[in-house]
This record gives sequence, C-alpha cells and structure tokens, in this order.
Amino acid sequence: MTVMIRQYREGDQAAVYEVCVRTGAAGQDARGRYSTDDLVPDLFAGPYLVLEPEHAYVLDDGGRAVGYIIGTADTAGFVAAYRERWLPALRDKYPGPPASPVTQDEQRIHSMYHPEYMLRPELAPHPAHLHINLLPDYQGAGHGRALMTMFLGSVAAAGAKSCHLAVRNTNTGALSFYDRLGWRPVRVADAGNTTYLARPTRGGG
Repeated sequence: MTVMIRQYREGDQAAVYEVCVRTGAAGQDARGRYSTDDLVPDLFAGPYLVLEPEHAYVLDDGGRAVGYIIGTADTAGFVAAYRERWLPALRDKYPGPPASPVTQDEQRIHSMYHPEYMLRPELAPHPAHLHINLLPDYQGAGHGRALMTMFLGSVAAAGAKSCHLAVRNTNTGALSFYDRLGWRPVRVADAGNTTYLARPTRGGG
C-alpha cells in the first residue's frame, strides 16, 4: 500500500504517541526513560492533537500513522488554550513538580505546568511553531519534506507568515534536514542546549 499524507484523525492518537516517544530523546528512542512513556507525548503531541487538529497531519502506511507533523499558527494563543483546556486534564496524572526540578521527570513536568516557556520574545516575529517526527524506517525518503510543505501551507492559510521550531543541539541529523529546507537560526537568550530556527511559511526553501 502506498504511503501517504493525510489529516490527523482521533483514532491516530495512540500511533502518534508511539512515534513521539520512539523519537523523543533528540531523535532517539525515549521508551523507558521516564516514569511513564506517555510523559513526552502528553507534553509534545497530545495538546496539539486536541487543541489544533486542523494543523495536524500524519504519514499513513496501511492505515497506521508512522510519522506526523503538528503545531500551531499562533503560539501565544496556543499557550493560553493549553493552560485553559489541556493542563487541567493532566493534573491528576502528573502532580505539580517541585519549585526546583531535579530529575528528568520533574524537568518535563515543570515544562508541562509552565507552557509560557514557549513564549520567547525573540520568536514573536515567527508566531507559528511545529513538531515533526517520523519512525526511523521512514526517514530520508522525502516524507519529512512533504509533511513540512503540508503544514506550512496550513498555517500560512491561517495567517501566519513565519514559523519557528526548536531542536536539541545534539540532534545533528535534524539540524541538517532543517537547513536543507531553508530554516535559519534565531538567536535566543538562555537557549541552553537548544537551537531555535525559523523560516517563512511561504517560499524560502
């Protein structure tokens, strides 16, 4: 059966969560790294599927999602919706972290409870943002480029003129991929081990 890109459907959530956790450690498998394998997807996939499914697309192989691209056209609006509609659903599952998180679990849950970390002033000119992940067997075949084209067209139609993303500095494969597609670095204060990139939603690569 031909691999194809299509709009996300509710029945895809489990497969999207699987792709997310299997690529959730700077592109490597994060299964078993946290107290639950749902932690990374609940932070980086679930809210987009629930809050902005209109910008969610999957790579479908025989009816199963083997990759995805998700995001928002308006990061500030997404953060507000996240706090109002997504975070309350997680409070029983993830008790609030300590004021000074130490463990990997605590650091992730701290981010979960403080979505404002996404609101960097240097990124304001690039209001859209995205997350893209594919299972290893589907990488390097042009699917990522096709997913990116689909998503950027979607957020452009919603009014976003520029988009940003964040990638771990150790994820050299992803950095090379984004460079080929016209993503360029944005200097962000206190970026730590993260590189921020941006590009126009139309043209530019």
